[in-house]
Amino acid sequence: MSAFTSGAGGDKLEPPPGEGILPEEMVVRTERRWAWVVVSVLGAIAAVIVVTGAVEGLHPPSNVETIDPAKVYQSREFSESNLGTAIEPGGRATVRMIGQQYSFVPQCVTVPVGAPVTFRLTSADVIHGFLVGGTNINTMVVPGYVAQVTGTFSRPGTYTMPCHEYCGLGHAGMAAEVRAVPPQEMPAPGSVERVRCATQ
Repeated sequence: MSAFTSGAGGDKLEPPPGEGILPEEMVVRTERRWAWVVVSVLGAIAAVIVVTGAVEGLHPPSNVETIDPAKVYQSREFSESNLGTAIEPGGRATVRMIGQQYSFVPQCVTVPVGAPVTFRLTSADVIHGFLVGGTNINTMVVPGYVAQVTGTFSRPGTYTMPCHEYCGLGHAGMAAEVRAVPPQEMPAPGSVERVRCATQ
């Protein structure tokens, strides 16, 4: 027996009823349901994006502290004489750096082993990435904001700090170094001296 039967004119083939063909009303109703599901999901995604953008704004997840990117070098905190490692009272270290196409300033900093080290960075131009190899120190450096991340170096050595956020044609060559040394090789806590590798 053929799977199809001839129509009234003998030239139109139609499937016989009851062989897996759904009525048109059921197909339309099912398609409408799926269309509403898709529209609802897309609406929820759009709402999350809008609410997040309006309420939280664009800022680094580690710190919400603003700075004028056009005046980074004129600011007190990121002036050239204040860049590098400062040893705070209690032995903690604070490292201040600037990311710019295509280098970090300073290019190399010295930090104490075993003490908490806080990196404070900003960008003078575009978004840069900041990652200290072999550690969990990792953040984005966004123009107009001060990024802050803290970590501890458990052993002496030289750690590479590449920019891991594409920042232009020279991005591949943008990197700096952190040298972790024993605490006795660092200045006394509270000293105004800022330590960079070139001074060691």
